[in-house]
Amino acid sequence: MILASIKRTLIPTTLGIGLTLLLVWGQFAEVPLINALQQRMESLAYDLRLNAARTNTGIDERIVIVDIDEQSLTIEGHWPWARDKIARLTDKMFDAGAIVVGYDIFFSEAERNAAAVVLERLKQDNQHPELNTQLSTLLPEFDNDSRLAASLSERDITLGYLLHAEDSTPIGHLPVPLLELEGEQAERLAVKRMSNYTTNLPQLQQAAANSGFVTTWPDPDGIIRRTPMLLRHGDQLYGSLSLQIAKLYLFLDEIELHTKPIGNFDMVDGIKLGSTIIPTDGVGFTLVPFAGPSGQFRYISATDILNDEVDTSLLENKIVLVGATAVGIADLVATPVENIYPGVEVHATMVRAILDNRFPSEPAWADGANLIASLGVGLLLALLLPHLSPLWLVLASLSLAVGLGWGNFWLWQEKGLSLALAWPLLIIVLLSSLNMSWGFLREHRKRSQLKNIFGQYIPPQLVDQMSEDAREYGFEGESREMTVLFADIRGFTTLSEKLSPAELRALLNRYFTHMTEIIFDNHGTIDKYVGDMIMAFWGAPLRDEQHAKHAIEAAMAMLEKTAELKPILMAEGYPEVDIGIGLNTGLMNVGDMGSSYRRAYTVLGDNVNLGSRIEGLTKFYGARLVVGETTREGQDDFVFRRLDLVKVKGKTEGVTVYEPQCRAENATPELLAELEEHERGLSAYYNQDWNEARNIFNALQQQHPEARIYQLYLERISELEQDPPGADWDGVYVRTEK
Repeated sequence: MILASIKRTLIPTTLGIGLTLLLVWGQFAEVPLINALQQRMESLAYDLRLNAARTNTGIDERIVIVDIDEQSLTIEGHWPWARDKIARLTDKMFDAGAIVVGYDIFFSEAERNAAAVVLERLKQDNQHPELNTQLSTLLPEFDNDSRLAASLSERDITLGYLLHAEDSTPIGHLPVPLLELEGEQAERLAVKRMSNYTTNLPQLQQAAANSGFVTTWPDPDGIIRRTPMLLRHGDQLYGSLSLQIAKLYLFLDEIELHTKPIGNFDMVDGIKLGSTIIPTDGVGFTLVPFAGPSGQFRYISATDILNDEVDTSLLENKIVLVGATAVGIADLVATPVENIYPGVEVHATMVRAILDNRFPSEPAWADGANLIASLGVGLLLALLLPHLSPLWLVLASLSLAVGLGWGNFWLWQEKGLSLALAWPLLIIVLLSSLNMSWGFLREHRKRSQLKNIFGQYIPPQLVDQMSEDAREYGFEGESREMTVLFADIRGFTTLSEKLSPAELRALLNRYFTHMTEIIFDNHGTIDKYVGDMIMAFWGAPLRDEQHAKHAIEAAMAMLEKTAELKPILMAEGYPEVDIGIGLNTGLMNVGDMGSSYRRAYTVLGDNVNLGSRIEGLTKFYGARLVVGETTREGQDDFVFRRLDLVKVKGKTEGVTVYEPQCRAENATPELLAELEEHERGLSAYYNQDWNEARNIFNALQQQHPEARIYQLYLERISELEQDPPGADWDGVYVRTEK
């Protein structure tokens, strides 16, 4: 049993292990198509998990966004605004009590001095020299860049700038880096490199407390899920706008990198900022902890501040980020929580996460954990699923998928860990599909095998019934109690001499078609056709608790059909056709038997041989249907004539044989009276009361001269009178012929 189970599951187990290894390899290999598929699937799983886990925490009052919105442009004029207006906005924010201000905009080009423009025009015209002198003295009053620089100085202000990889001329000068990388650290540190930059005017950059890049990085599907906290240009390390704002707010001057060596690189898996550790993915990126759609922070229109139309308490002791949502200048991005999301709120979200020290993280060791999860899930299913039924296979796969999803969600919700989910789920789906498909193919193959093997023995509807649960029907040999039928055409030799081979073949085909149909209709199985003989059995491959009854019904129907066909065939010029049928019931061996060259589904055993001998008795007793005593047992629906206690050739003990007469409900009083007299005659015979027996059988023969059985007993009585059998005679008649 164990070896059979191993053999049955070896192929799907091997395929499952192979598929698992292939999928795990694809999860970590650099194959663009697979990587794109994996990224898309994991991104979708991440978005679903993020939206399922988010909670509405309300507006964070610590952070305010000053919005250059449509109202601001309508009232204050088109963008860009004059720098003195930006300076005035800055002054008013700090006057209202803002602690730190971060600009999600940058000032990379100098603003032209309005007085200088007029002065240049006057000089070109060589007119009004006295006006030239006066305007020259007024030039500093119209230097808006200096005005803005003065507003920025001595205040906790972070300016935004851009690090990028565009092939263009750098604009401005980079600010002071967070870290200068040297030696081995510069060689090994795995932070994403940027080759180019667009920064603020040096005058403004020097005036501000610090600067942070506003570079964000969408995933391949264009959605912002993570943002860089660190970027590298050359051997200098720079911080993001949110990181630099948090540094100012927390009065910190330095950061500390947490790195782990992996291969030839030092992976940055954390940035220590005071007591806060910002988890990163190894190259300086961290997941954005979106709490919901935009509106998680208070928005104040910039024009309301410029025109003193805002409650200053809304800015008091607040971190303020200045950004734009107005059409045309808006920095809007796609995120998992909203398709159109203000970029400035991404930075505000990161500042909040730093202050709360609450981050989702995709740690540097995530690849190792993902490898273990995918490999473990795949190998478990590859070894388990081939042993399960379809229902349990589905339940096991669903349970594992639910458990994996719940565990992944718990790690996200409680520990802030973002690990792969889609790829392990894909492994579950594919392995489940593989085993379901293999099971389907195996069942289909077994059903086809059943149809091929049994289709020639039993009716198609029974083959279909067997196919519903092919596992119940095997081809291995087994012992069952069954009933076997042998039907032989009488006088076949004479019949074959009268017909040509073609006529004989046509007759047999026609006759066997009718007989086979009757056997099939009565749940029988055709074993074989041998010349003029049909062999059939009941009780296999389909189990049949009434196999003896169905066999008797089939035999009687075959006799009726033969009687119906006889005049039709004779009218067509064929000789008279008649048959003798023998039935026997008992334990038989049944299965697919034979050699490697030819096999057949057949029955074997002593009871089968006895059935053949019983069929041979039909001629001897002048009966068309004879059954053994085990076939007769319990068949009260039929009326039987007890024929004899006979020991057939090859047997050491006698067996009682019977001739079925008809169904019990069809028995006439005359038939029942005849059978009663027959039993009286047999009793006298076995009691060696020869005179009584002779008288009874004589009377029966005169009443029924067509019944050979009475003449047979009269002849046997005469012989026994001449040669008495003795007191120990058991009444068994020894039949020496087949």
